[in-house]
Amino acid sequence: MRASRLISAVLLLQSRETMTATELARELEVSPRTIVRDMTALSAAGVPVYADRGRHGGYRLVGGYRTRLTGLSRPEAEALFLSGLTGPIHDMGLADAVSSARLKVLAALPPGLRDASARAGQRFHLDIPGWFADAEPPPLLAELARAVWEDRTVELGYRRGDREVTRVARPYGLVLKSGVWYLVAHVPGPGERATAEECRTYRVDRVLRVTPTGERFTRDDTFDLARFWDAGVAGFRAALLGERITVRLTATGVRALRYAVEPPAAGDALASAGEPDARGRVVVRLPVESVEVAYTVLLRLGPEAEVLDPPELRARMGEAARRMAALYGEAGGQR
Repeated sequence: MRASRLISAVLLLQSRETMTATELARELEVSPRTIVRDMTALSAAGVPVYADRGRHGGYRLVGGYRTRLTGLSRPEAEALFLSGLTGPIHDMGLADAVSSARLKVLAALPPGLRDASARAGQRFHLDIPGWFADAEPPPLLAELARAVWEDRTVELGYRRGDREVTRVARPYGLVLKSGVWYLVAHVPGPGERATAEECRTYRVDRVLRVTPTGERFTRDDTFDLARFWDAGVAGFRAALLGERITVRLTATGVRALRYAVEPPAAGDALASAGEPDARGRVVVRLPVESVEVAYTVLLRLGPEAEVLDPPELRARMGEAARRMAALYGEAGGQR
């Protein structure tokens, strides 16, 4: 642990030229007194660390000293490609590797480019979870991420409904969708190799146990995680939006539709729209999960949407309109 901290201290001084003990302590998450001891240890080891005293003093490396410890390790190089996802990196237990990799990259940059990381961080931030979503990572996420990186087979205890099922799985990848983590894994039979068609998807927050089996699996090099996920999402949407209703929309309803339903459903509906009538209204065929869900969704559009088919949904919307008229009518106001 201390050796890693000493290397990080040298790289920080190499990239920023002069830093106070307080600044180093903040970066390395130790006390200023520990930094003083570390600087003494570096000097004793032959690293030319010089302390400038006074109000504007600090530690610096003498004579343009350059360490050769800037070569990236494999975990650092792999983690660096995720460096824009600050929250997920921490959740997967990769924060230390990314921090070390960033320092090494900064140390290798010429002086004129060393502010690139700070400039990017000041201008862009990626906030992954949706609004009002639980931002706490699943407790077993870091352990699953380690199994994914190392191609290690694990035994999963998984909550399915009100019972626990057990699966021996080969973790192929992790996907973060709208603040929810999913594990893509192959559940093999004896001697099977994983292929895209055979992989399954599990919600990580439903994983109750992760037990390494001690075995490594051979990854199918043709497996494309992004393509697998996109195909799965497309299939899920097609299966989920299995019914269609006929709706007449006002111009305002057309604009509001994409806020009331899922974007793919809105896109399909608007693609089916005919020519506007004399009042600017269009008839569309809207994909929905069920009549029950459609009722809830269309209430958001209020008088901007008129259900034409099926008859039972039209009758239900009419009843809701009558109840609202009574609620907001004069008698309702007097009550």
